[in-house]
Amino acid sequence: MAQDLQPLQQQLQSVQQRLEQQLHQHLQVLQLADSRLAEAMAYGVLNGGKRLRPFLCYAAAQALGGNWEQADAAATALEMVHSYSLVHDDLPAMDDDDLRRGKPTCHIAFDEATAILAGDGLLTAAFEVLANAPQQTAEQRLTLIRLLAQGSGGAGMVAGQSIDLGHVGKPMTLPELERMHRHKTGALIRSAVLMGAHAACAEVDQATEQALVRYADAVGLAFQVQDDILDIEGDTVTLGKTQGADLALNKPTYPALLGLDGARAKARELVADAHAALAGLGGDTSVLAQLADYIINRDH
Repeated sequence: MAQDLQPLQQQLQSVQQRLEQQLHQHLQVLQLADSRLAEAMAYGVLNGGKRLRPFLCYAAAQALGGNWEQADAAATALEMVHSYSLVHDDLPAMDDDDLRRGKPTCHIAFDEATAILAGDGLLTAAFEVLANAPQQTAEQRLTLIRLLAQGSGGAGMVAGQSIDLGHVGKPMTLPELERMHRHKTGALIRSAVLMGAHAACAEVDQATEQALVRYADAVGLAFQVQDDILDIEGDTVTLGKTQGADLALNKPTYPALLGLDGARAKARELVADAHAALAGLGGDTSVLAQLADYIINRDH
């Protein structure tokens, strides 16, 4: 990693530690009624990970003059939804993966039925966390709930997964690939940025929201392009998931359509667009800018 990204790496580690504490606390107060389900939910969400979506949430709140405490509930809910999606994505009926974040996937560690229920539990817990967010007004809580639902449901992440599964082994054009990833990966990243902003501010003006959406959309797509590159160039130990899984499933990817050099160029182009979007924002956007650079320089 480039030297100038080291401070960001330290902040990422701080967010990971903070979020781990938040997740522990929220799981303890959810009054989960079955011990095996509780164990599986904890396994699915407390197993490491980059925590990029929560980081984006915290960074957006900070850029608009807020603090991390204001963004805690939104960040926690985002990671619960992201982790649920991974638990379900790994199931035999979907991507059929055995490894996630360097550990056996939830359905391998437990069983398929328990993994499905653990994902259901994490998804619904996320909305309970937002409904009880202590730092926000009732109106802000409703906004956060709406943003998370839009990013994670049939207009966002779930639709993207459906499109993805429907195109395994089938040709896909570049516009079709972008449409899929703007839903599957990008929609929740967009929600993360907007939720951070709305967690920090009772009112977010239209120009600010548009700039944040442009930034999030560029970063979300760049993240996926880099993931596709790492699926070819990375290794299983560093990635924490099976290297070459997309290739083995004959999934459409950016390197498949553009070649590796073309995919790298596409990622750089998207990061440049993310930086341009931030130029229209007031406040300290340095962390958001550094994160855009980090996304295409990471090795996992």
